[in-house]
Amino acid sequence: MREVIRARGHDNVRAEHASTFEVTTDDWLTPAGDCILAVEADRAPSAFDPAFVDACRDHGARITARVAVGDHVQTVEGRGHPALSFESDRSAVARTSDYVDDRTVMIDADHAAAGFDRAMVDALREGADLVLTLTVDPGA
Repeated sequence: MREVIRARGHDNVRAEHASTFEVTTDDWLTPAGDCILAVEADRAPSAFDPAFVDACRDHGARITARVAVGDHVQTVEGRGHPALSFESDRSAVARTSDYVDDRTVMIDADHAAAGFDRAMVDALREGADLVLTLTVDPGA
């Protein structure tokens, strides 16, 4: 199962956060938003298919985030959790920790915003389009 979010970069993209990365439906970004990769996302977690959400609500679920920006592609691996609600109508956040709130789409991610390729970040800073594809492999 998978969910796809399309968004675009912004001149304030810094991607320096050590524990999260985020894609938001907001159309603006301040320099303080150092975890945000892209703005103007075309959907948020609250729009995800209930079957996808259910599959992610398992400690054994493996979640993969594929981030594509032009020719740059990077994959982040993490896992699900029973407390994932996918209720946010604003942002999707992947976390390296096990913290969960309504924006969380993945925990125990193998890296955060600071781990993204700097050429990809530069392209996002120039306003490039981003495609975030989330896939889930349900726990056994």
